Formats: sequence, C-alpha cells, structure tokens
Amino acid sequence: MAKKKDAGKNYLDFVPVRNPSFDFTVADDGIVTIAVEWQGFYHRIAQRFFRRPRVSDIKLDAYGSFVWQAIDGEKNVYTLSQELEAHFGEMDKALSRLIKFLEIMHDHKIISWKEEGQ
Repeated sequence: MAKKKDAGKNYLDFVPVRNPSFDFTVADDGIVTIAVEWQGFYHRIAQRFFRRPRVSDIKLDAYGSFVWQAIDGEKNVYTLSQELEAHFGEMDKALSRLIKFLEIMHDHKIISWKEEGQ
C-alpha cells in the first residue's frame, strides 16, 4: 500500500530519517551494524522452539554504512546520492542502488520519510 501512496512523488525529494528505536554500532573500519530485536508472538515461538535469536545484527556494507551515517534527517535522497558518488567515485547505477537500499530500510521500518512541511 505504501508504494501506491508514494507513486506520484519524486524519490529525490524524500528525506530519510533513522528510526530511533534501532540501536547501531560503528566499527573502527566504519562498518555499521544495526541491532534488530524480534518481537511478537510468532517470533517468540521461533525463538523458543527453533532457537532463533532475539536480536539479529544486520551488518551493512561500505556503501550502506556510508549512507546510514550520512542520514541526518535534513538531507534528501538527491543530496545523499551526490555525497555517495563523491565519496566512492564512479558507481554503476548509484542512484538506483541508493533508492533500492532506502526502500528496503523503509519497508523494514529502520528508516522513515520525513513529512513535508515539518
């Protein structure tokens, strides 16, 4: 449903905001690890009977770590893509990779989009 709501808008104008309920750490090499706590009835069953962890660590690659650290709640997707290209040089399909990364993070509620007018 969210895709239909966002269908008429330009992704370049979206401003990503980190979800403060997710803890993260930054290693010495700059790699970000996000801790995702699994909650809910089905997750508790999986934890108890299938020995699934209560908290999963999501380790981002160099590109994702750079973008995660660049998200400040003020920069839009276009600005982030310019910083990504400036830092890593020529990348194949940098903008589409960035948008896909942000969509995945949004789908898992790790980031949200800042509402216009705030």
